[in-house]
Amino acid sequence: MTLIAALDQGTSSSRTLIVDAQGRVLASAQREFTQHYPQPGWVEHDPLDIWATQSATLTEALARAGAGLHDLAAIGITNQRETVVLWERASGRPLANAIVWQDRRTAEVCAQLSADGHGPLLQQRTGLLPDAYFSATKLAWLLDHIPGARARAERGELAAGTIDTWLVYKLTGGAAHLTDVSNASRTLLCNLHTGDWDDDLLALLRVPRAVLPAIVPNCGALAVARLGGVEIPITGMAGDQQAALFGQACLQPGMAKNTYGTGCFALQHTGGQAVRSQQRLLSTVAWRLGADEPLQYALEGGVFVAGAAVQWLRDGLGLVRSAQEAQQLADSVQGSDGVLLVPAFTGLGAPHWDARARGLLIGLTRGTTAAHIARATLDSMAYQSAELFAAMQADIAAQGGAPLIELRVDGGGAVNDRLMQFQADLLGVPVVRPVQAESTALGAAYLAGLGVGLWPDAPTLAALWTPERRFEPAMRSDERSAHMARWRRAVERARDWAED
Repeated sequence: MTLIAALDQGTSSSRTLIVDAQGRVLASAQREFTQHYPQPGWVEHDPLDIWATQSATLTEALARAGAGLHDLAAIGITNQRETVVLWERASGRPLANAIVWQDRRTAEVCAQLSADGHGPLLQQRTGLLPDAYFSATKLAWLLDHIPGARARAERGELAAGTIDTWLVYKLTGGAAHLTDVSNASRTLLCNLHTGDWDDDLLALLRVPRAVLPAIVPNCGALAVARLGGVEIPITGMAGDQQAALFGQACLQPGMAKNTYGTGCFALQHTGGQAVRSQQRLLSTVAWRLGADEPLQYALEGGVFVAGAAVQWLRDGLGLVRSAQEAQQLADSVQGSDGVLLVPAFTGLGAPHWDARARGLLIGLTRGTTAAHIARATLDSMAYQSAELFAAMQADIAAQGGAPLIELRVDGGGAVNDRLMQFQADLLGVPVVRPVQAESTALGAAYLAGLGVGLWPDAPTLAALWTPERRFEPAMRSDERSAHMARWRRAVERARDWAED
């Protein structure tokens, strides 16, 4: 039993990787599932779809690897963070669709929290800001809007959690109700400094402790999956961005990664120090590698819409039939010809945190083509990420930390050479892509392998990380500044657009 199954439950698809003791990916399987948009600004998933697609990919990936459940030493889990599921403890029946991290239905609740002066308390205790992005107000909404749910939750009849918690519940046949500390740190309910639920925040945000899972470290003997008559230890869990940071071997303070997926997420490891951002970024738990190990932290900025903008080109506008076709269309022109897309379809995340912002396509002329729009859509990932890292470096510098030396990249967008070169140009530092670009699932596998003793320590894992290509910046500093100035002008025009 020397194989690890890494379950990677994402916003638009579920995937499983089978990884061996050398850190090699032997096989993978992936399935998309339906996105639900019941009202403008609302995004939901069917929890049973999530479980069905995730379990199906595990079966498919094992078959492709020529392996079975009995060959697995452990299971690792990584997941879309902040998405909330509420279900009956006894039956496992979801009471409603999951409310997805992109959902904005509680934006006004969060605005009221800020107006009432609770922002500083929330930032000090959690490292986060009062925003609908996070889990707590979503869960409170479900408890308020499902008849009888709040009373049932207080009696302990209901269970809630993020997607890691839901998968563990299903994998263990209902025996375990737990979350890891990295996912817990994204709820607005977990004290960043203790790694436990905070009673003051539970009261403020009206979430009963009885409905919440236990908080566990990111690796170790966490739970036992029972599948097909086989018991398999679950020994690694982390939210997707923390898993990617671990999978990129950013194990030392100052190391940074950016993941180009549905959203775009940048994290910089800050060691044992939870940096309190002055740039409206987030302090978050990176990981805790065992119950007796200290908490490690990261500074994070999140772009809500990155690869999702390419989905919009495909599904919303019908300009392309696939992400590959979008890349080919974008590469058919030398540049965007002055066109910029600010994909604030669900508001703007860090460093703006503007729930009223909406998408903006600007710079159009009679000469604008579908190729220019495709190019602007892909470029928006690099622009938004450059904004994040500028804010992040200001925070790091204020704390006396080291500046960004290089950026390690992963996710579906990282395979695009032109986009990665443009990112390096906008940042002014090298962008480094590893051989295994899908670091999120690999991070879950590494944590699980560490937890079951397949690898002895984190430095051993760091030695498995191998660069595939290094993109050196080639843009002049004045040209870089001009690009970013135009981008900031476009962002200002997209802000504060939506009305009540």
